[in-house]
Amino acid sequence: VQLQASGGGLVQAGGSLRLSCTASGRAVSNYGMGWFRQAPGKEREFVAAISWSGISTYYADSVKGRFTTSRDNRSNTLYLQMNSLKPEDTAVYHCAARYHYTTTSGDEYAYWGQGTLVTVSS
Repeated sequence: VQLQASGGGLVQAGGSLRLSCTASGRAVSNYGMGWFRQAPGKEREFVAAISWSGISTYYADSVKGRFTTSRDNRSNTLYLQMNSLKPEDTAVYHCAARYHYTTTSGDEYAYWGQGTLVTVSS
């Protein structure tokens, strides 16, 4: 499975961005998928995850109520809608996939995309 995240950019605090993650190589309809981010000088952290069916979603406390993840299995695409962005959301955002199970632990994901940079100015 190859993953490619896109949609990052520069936005002012309070603004919105929508990230996409397109999968190729095989259908990911049976894969749990997640979003993680890494800010400069900091460790990677969990942002959001979604079950293979899209029914169950999980969020880090820092983004709950502001970010929404969704997926379209027909197009093999994962989304992250980010609203009310804050400067502390600045990071490289990565998408990840794991067969069948959904997890908030980055160590349990087998497939990773290269990431897209989100910069939030104050």
